[in-house]
Amino acid sequence: MRKLPLHIRIIIGLVLGIVWAFISSYLGWNQFTIDWIDPFGTIFIRVLKAIAVPLVLLSIISGVSSLTDINKLGKLGLKTLVFYLMSTVLAVGIGLTLVNLVKPGKFVNEEQRVKNRIKYELWVSENPDVPRPKDGRSFLKEQEYQDLVNSTMSEDAMDSLRGVAASSNDRVDQLSQSAEETTSQGPLKFFVDMVPENVFGAFSSNANMLQVIFFALFFGICLAMLPNDKVGGVISFVNGANEVILKMVDIIMKAAPFFVFALLAGVIAKMADTPAQVLQIFKGLGSYSITLLVGLLFMIFVLYPLIVSMFIKKLSYREFLKRISPAQFLAFSTSSSAATLPVTMECVEENMGASKKISSFVLPIGATVNMDGTSMYQAIAVVFLAQLHMVDLTLGQQLTIVLTATLASIGSAAVPSAGLVMMIIVLNSVGLNPAWVAIIFPVDRILDMFRTVVNVTGDATVSTLIAKSEGELNVPDDVPANK
Repeated sequence: MRKLPLHIRIIIGLVLGIVWAFISSYLGWNQFTIDWIDPFGTIFIRVLKAIAVPLVLLSIISGVSSLTDINKLGKLGLKTLVFYLMSTVLAVGIGLTLVNLVKPGKFVNEEQRVKNRIKYELWVSENPDVPRPKDGRSFLKEQEYQDLVNSTMSEDAMDSLRGVAASSNDRVDQLSQSAEETTSQGPLKFFVDMVPENVFGAFSSNANMLQVIFFALFFGICLAMLPNDKVGGVISFVNGANEVILKMVDIIMKAAPFFVFALLAGVIAKMADTPAQVLQIFKGLGSYSITLLVGLLFMIFVLYPLIVSMFIKKLSYREFLKRISPAQFLAFSTSSSAATLPVTMECVEENMGASKKISSFVLPIGATVNMDGTSMYQAIAVVFLAQLHMVDLTLGQQLTIVLTATLASIGSAAVPSAGLVMMIIVLNSVGLNPAWVAIIFPVDRILDMFRTVVNVTGDATVSTLIAKSEGELNVPDDVPANK
């Protein structure tokens, strides 16, 4: 077992975790799984997050302080942001194309969709600031729908589709409040938030990775500007501490298959009490889930590998996926690109051959601002919800989704389900009811795992391409997927 590559052992852990979850739910052992197995998965994520902050801090300081020409840092930063922006816009564009071709919202029963439209019109009538439907129709006034209008006004017509209790409204209210706070901020609020008031506060349990990156860049630039005889000791300490953190990552990853097993078993055990309930969760939202999965899998297994193999001949389609697979499997199990960051950096540096100077700068920024999977999810989900309510979005509204989803992804925290808050912002931007986000709650956690894989793979792709463009890529001739 120990002789197997790490990515194979992680796959085994994933499969065993899923199998165990179904067995435990069938035998009624879910509570045992939640109490005695799931905590190990929580411990794993906590350890990775604990390492992520010092790793980002030390690796950026180490990389920036080694630069002989500080002017190159500005060019590298601009190139990084442009590459990440292009990948995000591409992801949103692919998502919109897919959802408009498949039209997953139209797979739902026609009568149910009419009821949804009626409820939407009722909501619009209660909110005068919301733009009226662009198609000019009013189901509330059309005679043929009067029976449905009467029944819809007297029942909660969406409960059967949502598959969740009315208590989910509390979560919607919390998300809406967070979205309002985000949208009410000034245009430069993003840059203000980058600068920490207290650097130690930025390293707290609720670490603000942008503030950590800002401080690390500032500290590293100052180190590079000072003569070596004055700061040589500090640089040696930073480099040594960085090596210690990387060694910690190596040790933790040896136990990753077991922790991944615990994570998957816990996630499924919390979703439902029986295997039938797990499958039922996807039944009402099957068309949406499949459409989004097709888009996400296309990004993972087609777009990213082809782009890399096109520009870097030594990294073929198969080689790219093999060398990034440990980070991908970890991203799938943790649903956190921040927690996966230490492993992503290790894969990009040791398996891809990118220099630490590039990976330590590009990847932490990517884990914070580059959310290709989240952006695609927002685009597909918003159009699906509109189709579900028989609301036709115009080309202008869909372009608004591209812009809003791209900007929202920058503010989306690198933690599970943070994209739901950004989803409300995108819904508001095109005049749709933010409460609709509750409809996709049941499948969000599982789909979030795939979105995170896209995010991490996108980060690795961009960092590898930038390393190539900067002459900082030296692909090893024969590197296994892991040590």
